[in-house]
Amino acid sequence: MIKEFLIKKMIKSKMPGVSDEQIDQVINLVQKNPALFQKIAEEAQAKIKAGMGQEQAMMAVMQAHAAELKALNG
Repeated sequence: MIKEFLIKKMIKSKMPGVSDEQIDQVINLVQKNPALFQKIAEEAQAKIKAGMGQEQAMMAVMQAHAAELKALNG
């Protein structure tokens, strides 16, 4: 419960303007498959270290895992 609260606060600070409902959705998705999100983060970091911009790297990795993310979402 405290962990979820802290995660929510961190997301709010990094993504101002995102509603509590959207933050809850993100937290629920991560809790369903934390290994997938760890893999996404690692792949994005590798692309960023290779010189790709952060936003571009995240988009590329998210597109590569689109089917897995879609399966989690519904």
